[in-house]
Amino acid sequence: MRHCAPCEKKARRITSEEIKKRLLALPGWRSVDDHHLTKAWSFLDFKSALAFVNKIAAVAEEENHHPDIFFTWGFVEVKLFTHSINGITENDFIMAELIEGIGRA
Repeated sequence: MRHCAPCEKKARRITSEEIKKRLLALPGWRSVDDHHLTKAWSFLDFKSALAFVNKIAAVAEEENHHPDIFFTWGFVEVKLFTHSINGITENDFIMAELIEGIGRA
């Protein structure tokens, strides 16, 4: 399992072509203007959505790489980008992979 590296202002921004290639391995994830990765999930109720958000938060704290998370009744949306460079880096793809591994239960 890969882990996020400490964020630095000199982190390498991933190119548009590389983003497209890497997204093929992350179903449902998409790039918005080559600035951030995003994915949305639907749930049957508020409690399930909240439980998923809490799992994401635990991973984010462990990795020290924190996504923007929006959730409401039955819905969660995650936005990943590296704040220090205001763009997509390797850490964002690592976090997307880790989030995919969380599961929805």
